[in-house]
Amino acid sequence: VQYSKRVVGRKMYGGQSTHIPMKVNSSGVLPIIFAVSILAVPQTIAQFMSQDSGFVLWVQKWFTQDKPLYAVLYALLIVFFTYFYTQITFNPVEIADNLKQYGGFVQGIRPGKPTSDYLMRISNRLTLVGAVYLALVAILPIALTAITKVPMSFGGTAILILVGVALETTKELEAQMLMRHYKGFLK
Repeated sequence: VQYSKRVVGRKMYGGQSTHIPMKVNSSGVLPIIFAVSILAVPQTIAQFMSQDSGFVLWVQKWFTQDKPLYAVLYALLIVFFTYFYTQITFNPVEIADNLKQYGGFVQGIRPGKPTSDYLMRISNRLTLVGAVYLALVAILPIALTAITKVPMSFGGTAILILVGVALETTKELEAQMLMRHYKGFLK
């Protein structure tokens, strides 16, 4: 993102170059949590029904973690919820309007709707990579358990949460130390 230069009196303001921070996985682990919740609904309903009913037998046949249908639905729901959450939280029209209002522009892209469309394309590409990554991390423990027949004590979601908390804690500590003019501890 480039900002146009302004001349006020004898001084020149602006003209700096910056970037828009866009994450590959902006949704975190929420899509995994939503997908597990949706897939747990048939199993929860089946617990309150007679064990001989057709629905319970159908759920036991198709909606357990060791079945391929479960893994496929799990991956598809993760991809869907990743896109859904990103669409809710990332607003390219607002970002494009803010850039235009403050004299910023993406080099080679006209301000306004073309910038908004460009940001949406970039967001969709990043979201696809993030969604596939999340689906792989979530499916990998299920696949390894099915292949090796050794139960996993924790899955990919737990690792994602632990790493996310560690990174956020590190960022917060760095921000506090920078605010108090201390030297960073991660250098």
